Amino acid sequence: MSISFKLFKPSFLWAAKPSDDPLQKHIVSYGRLWRSAVMLTALSAILPLFAITWIDYNVSRKAVLSETMERTSRTVSNTRRTISGFLAERKSALDFIVHDNMIEDLMDPLRLAVILENLQKAFGGVTDIGVIDATGRQVAYIGPYYLEGKDYSGQKWFRKVIEKGIFVSDVFLGFRNEPHLVIAVKYDLPDGTFYVLRTSVDTDQLNDLLSNLELSAHGNAFIINGQGILQTTAANREKNFEKITIPVPPFSSKTEVFQYDEPGKETLIVGYAYIPDTPFILMIAKNKSDLMKVWHKTRLQIFLFLSGGILIVMVGVIGFATYFVNNIYLADQRRIKTLHQVEYANKLASIGRLAAGVAHEINNPLAIINEKSGLIKDIFLLKQQYAHDEKLIGLVDSIHDSVARCGAITRQLLSFARHMDSSFQPVDLEKVIQGVIGFLSKEAEYRNIAVSVHVSPDIPQFESDLGKLQQILLNLVNNAFAALAEGGRLDISALKYNDTHIRIIVADNGCGIPAKDLKQIFEPFFSTKTNAGGTGLGLSITYSLVQELGGAIDVASEPGIGTTFTITLPRAIGKNLQPKH
Repeated sequence: MSISFKLFKPSFLWAAKPSDDPLQKHIVSYGRLWRSAVMLTALSAILPLFAITWIDYNVSRKAVLSETMERTSRTVSNTRRTISGFLAERKSALDFIVHDNMIEDLMDPLRLAVILENLQKAFGGVTDIGVIDATGRQVAYIGPYYLEGKDYSGQKWFRKVIEKGIFVSDVFLGFRNEPHLVIAVKYDLPDGTFYVLRTSVDTDQLNDLLSNLELSAHGNAFIINGQGILQTTAANREKNFEKITIPVPPFSSKTEVFQYDEPGKETLIVGYAYIPDTPFILMIAKNKSDLMKVWHKTRLQIFLFLSGGILIVMVGVIGFATYFVNNIYLADQRRIKTLHQVEYANKLASIGRLAAGVAHEINNPLAIINEKSGLIKDIFLLKQQYAHDEKLIGLVDSIHDSVARCGAITRQLLSFARHMDSSFQPVDLEKVIQGVIGFLSKEAEYRNIAVSVHVSPDIPQFESDLGKLQQILLNLVNNAFAALAEGGRLDISALKYNDTHIRIIVADNGCGIPAKDLKQIFEPFFSTKTNAGGTGLGLSITYSLVQELGGAIDVASEPGIGTTFTITLPRAIGKNLQPKH
C-alpha cells in the first residue's frame, strides 16, 4: 500500500472495537485522537502564521536594516584598512630613509632630490621633502615651494612629532595654501640633538580612494578629524575644512554603525572607524530610505508565501496526524502482542519454578520409598519362604521400577527449570567486548566517537555467565554513549587484578556525574537523564548483575572531565569478591 493511500485510509479506520481482553480495555478511540491531533496541530501551526503576518513587517524590516548596517560596517572596515595601509607605507618609507642615510647625505640637495623622486615614483602624491633641525628651522628642502629656512617651531605638527617620534597631521593649507597633510619622523643624533624628516602628501589620492567606493546613489564617504572638520571632499555635503552636521562619534577601537536623523532631512545610516595613529575618522553615510527599498519589494512576496503556507500546513497537518495516529495504533497492536508474549513467558517461568519445586519435593519421598522397598526386598530374600515367591518379589521390583520412572520424570522437570537459571561457561573476554562494541559501531561512527579496546594478553579464558557479562558491558557502553558529545572518546581496558580476579575499566570523557549524585547512581529509578527518557534502571540492573557474578563495581567521575567504571570479577566460579556498594 502506498504512503499516500495510507494517509487517507489508515489501519485504525477499520480497527475492531476493543474486545473483552483485559489488555485492550484501555485502548483509546483512534478516530477521536486523530480529530484532536488535526485540530490542535492545525491551530498550533496556523496561529503562528497569522502572528507572523502581524509581526513580520517589523521583524523582516529589522533583518534588512541589520543586513544593511552589516554591509556598511564591512565597507567601512575595508576602507579603513586601505587608508591605514596608504599612510603606513609612507610612514615606513620615511622611517627607512632616516635609518638608511646619514644626516650629511640628507643635507645634500642632490641626494634629497633623488629621495623625493624615488618617493614620487613609488607612491605618488608626495609633494616635497625637507629636513628640519631641532630648533624647528627647515635646513634642507626639495619641492615646488620656497620653504628652505622656514621656521616650523610654532607649528602644532612640529611639536607633536617631537613628542611622539612619528606624526601624521590633519589636512591643512599651511604656507602653500593648498590642502595637504604632513608625515614626519624624528631621528635622534649621537650628540643628543635630533632632526625631523618631513614630507607633504596631497589629498587627491585619499579623495580618489573614497570616490571609487561602490555606494548607493545617495551614499557618501569622507574623512573628518576629531573636531568634525572635513578632511576630504564629500559630495552633497560641506566643503573641505567645514564642520559636518553629523556629531563626532565617540572613540571605538572597532568599526561602529548607527542611525542619525538629520534635522529636516532623511534618516542616515552612518558607519565610522577611527584610523589608528592618525587624527582621522573615516565615515560613510547612506540614505536609509534608499537602502530599504529592497524590503518593500520583499513584503508582497512574504504575504503571498503566508497565504500559500496556510494551505500547505493544512495538507501537511492532516497527512502527518493520520500517519502518526496510525503508527500509534500499530504500536498499540504490537504492544498488546508483546504483553501477551511476556505473559506467556511469565507463565513458563512460573511453571519452571513450580516444576523445580515439585521435583525437589517429590525426590525426597521417592528416595525414602526406594530405600524402604530395597530394604523389604533384602528382608524377603533372606527368608526362604519369601525368596522364591515370584509374585511377592515381582511386586517389590515393580515398586523399584515405578520409583525409577518417577526419578526420570523429576530429572526432566529439573532440566527444564535449569534452562531458566544462569549458565556459566568459558569466556573469551576480548571477543565479548568486541561483540558488544559491534552493536554500537554505527552510532560511534555517526557521532565520531573514538572507541579503543585493550585487553591484556595475559588474561586467559575464565568461567562466567556470558549473557550477564554481555548485558553488563552493553549497559555501561550505552551509558557512556549517552554522556558523550560528538567527537568524544570511550576507552575499554581489561587486565589481571590478582591471581584470582580480573578488572574491566570503562572510561569516557563525557559530561561526567556531579559528586552529589555519585552515591545514588546504582539505586533503582534514580536517573540524571529523566527528561531525556532515562528510566533509572540501567545501572541498577548492572550493579545487580555484577553482584550475581560474584564481583564488584566502582565509579569515579568529575563533571566536564568524564566517568570511569571499574568492574572486578572472579576468574572462576566461587571466587567471590565482597562488593563495595
